[in-house]
This record gives sequence, C-alpha cells and structure tokens, in this order.
Amino acid sequence: MTPYTHADEQGFFGRYGGAFLPPHLEGPVAEVAAAYAEAIADPSFLDEYRELLRDYVGRPSPLFLAQRLTDHLGGARIYLKREDLNHTGAHKINHCLGEALLARRMGKKKLIAETGAGQHGVALATAAALLGLECEIHMGGIDVEKQHMNVVRMEMLGAKVVAVETGGRCLKDAVDSAFATYAADYEDVFFGIGSVVGPHPYPSMVRDFQSVVGEEAREQILSKEGRLPDVIMACVGGGSNAMGLFSGFLADEEVRIVGVEPAGEGVETTRHAATMTKGSDGTMHGMATRLLQDEAGEPSSVHSIASGLDYPGVGPQHAHLRDIGRVEYVSVTDAETIDAFSALCRLEGIIPALESSHAVAHAMQVAPGMGRDEVVVVNLSGRGDKDVDYIAEVLRGR
Repeated sequence: MTPYTHADEQGFFGRYGGAFLPPHLEGPVAEVAAAYAEAIADPSFLDEYRELLRDYVGRPSPLFLAQRLTDHLGGARIYLKREDLNHTGAHKINHCLGEALLARRMGKKKLIAETGAGQHGVALATAAALLGLECEIHMGGIDVEKQHMNVVRMEMLGAKVVAVETGGRCLKDAVDSAFATYAADYEDVFFGIGSVVGPHPYPSMVRDFQSVVGEEAREQILSKEGRLPDVIMACVGGGSNAMGLFSGFLADEEVRIVGVEPAGEGVETTRHAATMTKGSDGTMHGMATRLLQDEAGEPSSVHSIASGLDYPGVGPQHAHLRDIGRVEYVSVTDAETIDAFSALCRLEGIIPALESSHAVAHAMQVAPGMGRDEVVVVNLSGRGDKDVDYIAEVLRGR
C-alpha cells in the first residue's frame, strides 16, 4: 500500500469518499464493510478468489506490443493490457467474482446491480450463476437499446434485467433504480456496485479486486522491457479499470499516469461526460466526489458514445489523485474514439470496446510526439462485440 491507495477509517481519500446514506442503509453498508475487512484477512477467501481468476477467468491477461499501431504512429512503443481476453470480455469479472464470493460468505441469496454498457451486468450474472445466487440487473433504457446483445447474455445467464425508463434513461438512472430496490430489500440482497464509486467500502473494495490488473502489468512490462513504462493510461467513467491499472504504478513517481474521459460531442457543449474537466465537488450515490451538476446540485444529464462511461460522477480516489496531481485527466471526443476503434481493428485485428477506445485514442495522440525508445501501456478494458451493431450504424451515417 502507498499513501495514494489508503482511505481513512471513514472511507475518505482526502476530502472525497465517505458514506452518505439514509439511516436505514447505514447498517447494511457497514455490514458489507465489516465482512470485507474480515474476508481479505482470511487466506481461504483470497485463495479461492485467486484460483477462480486463474482457472475461470483465464488470468493473467497478456500484455501485447501493438507493433503495427506503433509503426503506423511512428513514436513510442504501445502495449495493450488485454483485459478484453478475460472470460465475459472485460475487466469487470475481476471484481464481480470478488463481490459474489463476499455475498455468499455473508449468507446473501441475491445480487443486485446497475450496468451501463452491460459488461458489469454480464460479469455479475456470470458470477451469480457460478455460485448459485439470484441476480437482478438495472439498466437504462437507452443502454438496453444500444447493448441488446448484453441484455440477451444476462438473461441467458439467469439474471432478471430491469429497463429503467426514468430520467435520462442511462447509467446514473440505473444506479438510482438499483439503490432504491436494494433499500427496500437488503436482508437477503448484496449490492454489487460496478465501479470504484458509491459509499465506503465500495471504492476501496472494487479497487482492491481490480488491482490484479496493475500488479500483472507492472510485472509484465518489467519482464518485456526491463524497466517501467513512461506513461500508462486508461479510460475513466466511474473508473474501475483505470484504478486497477493505476494501483500497480502509483508509487512509481517516474511513471506518468493519465485517465481519459469522454468529451462526447465536445466539452464546450452539454453533450459530454467529462467530470474531471468540467465538474465540481458534490455528493451523489453515497459518496463525496466530483460530478457534473446543475445549479441546484442535481446530477446533470450526460452523454458518451460509450455506455459504460455515460456517468456524471467519478470514483472518489480518482478525484483525490487529480487534486494532489498524481494523475492527469484528459478527454477525447466521440469522433476521436471511433477513429481509434477503427484503427485498432484494421491495424491489429482487435475489436475494442468503445470505452477502451477512448484510451487508445489518447495514446494515438501522444505516442507520435514521444521517442521510439519510450513506452506507453494502455489498459484495453474490454472487447467490442457489444458495440459492433451500434458502430456499424454510426459508420453508415458517416
């Protein structure tokens, strides 16, 4: 652990975090915190978790030198951390297995969660099926339409999918709906939050389960290059994949760390989800963090071409890392993201998730200006099967 990774006893990273909850949920969430603290001190829990990562998920995921992309850009060597090759197709399975194991340990019978792009929902439904638990996933109506294939996958795995038609019909509204359902029935239910967001202990717990990404990437790049990378980067919505990668390098001050947000149709418009760039301090979904909000302090409607980044807030540890200057946060547009998606398809034979394509887009912007002896590591957080139909429509429109 480093000073960058520790929350205090109340779950604060600097001034961000905590647990801002209605009184009737304080006890259930505190129960999760206590159970998690006990579980991670239990070698048998950790052994089962690591065994599943190895034998069920297929870890470690490879670190791949994208040579053709590197040659095309003419600058730094670009490595991709291939989380897209995990079972279920994204990094989400890393923390979903941990949450499901914890739920079973607590005697819960049902998992409930929100999802945007559907990858968290698929991963949690997968973990529920594996461990014999019920599963209910709340998903914004817009995302149900965009990510139909993942809806079908969740239902095939035995999950109940609830389409949320209130508000902006996107990820924020799915979180609201799932929280409301959990509040009404928490005795036998475990809330499996899908990112490093929400009340303590979730930001720390999800980060801890995702830290395997950074641990592996650090060991792999040292083996391949004999040194640490110059820059690492990952897309940031709530920020779980990014926090997973970043956690392996936060103590290495010589490594530049970059989080890439969705600029959507431009940060000068209202059609974006660039929380770090345009947001301000506030409270949402049980945490103090940075968020996009209106004058009344209500979360704003946001937009991203990537459903998994379509969220008006960010994990509190990310907000803290921005404050102290350890991580730089930038944004790329929908158009830049589509160009990066297409480039990776055609140059490397990899169809990336639109979420991950944000990080690829930024790598494509910065690598040409770097030396050929320099190294960039990009977290390729998921594969793009879920996005193919939507992207085909977008490209036809172009």
